[in-house]
Amino acid sequence: MKQILVIDDAATVRLYVRQVLEAEGFYVDEATNGLEGLEKALSHHFDLVLCDVNMPVMDGYTTVTKFRQERTLAHIPIVMISTEAKKKDANRAFAAGANDYLVKPVNPDKLILEVRMLTGEG
Repeated sequence: MKQILVIDDAATVRLYVRQVLEAEGFYVDEATNGLEGLEKALSHHFDLVLCDVNMPVMDGYTTVTKFRQERTLAHIPIVMISTEAKKKDANRAFAAGANDYLVKPVNPDKLILEVRMLTGEG
């Protein structure tokens, strides 16, 4: 079973993503900010990270950069998901090391397709 880490400060977003992905057979864990997500990823195996941009403590861009700098985490695919819809926001995410950038609200079918593709389940 592929394991997904959802990093988002909004409980409703985490719940939505959890429901969509668990219905498809994925295991989902959650973190409320980038620092918590980084700590969880250092102590557990994840096949994919879904990360918000705007969060307290550590924002998404910093979180992705830290994942890429950490030898044991650098290989994990990361999709940033945000309400920020400008091209510059996506470019900043890619520059930090994100594999993809999706704009909220994410269609459940698109989310499932993305997760399957990046975890090799598709």
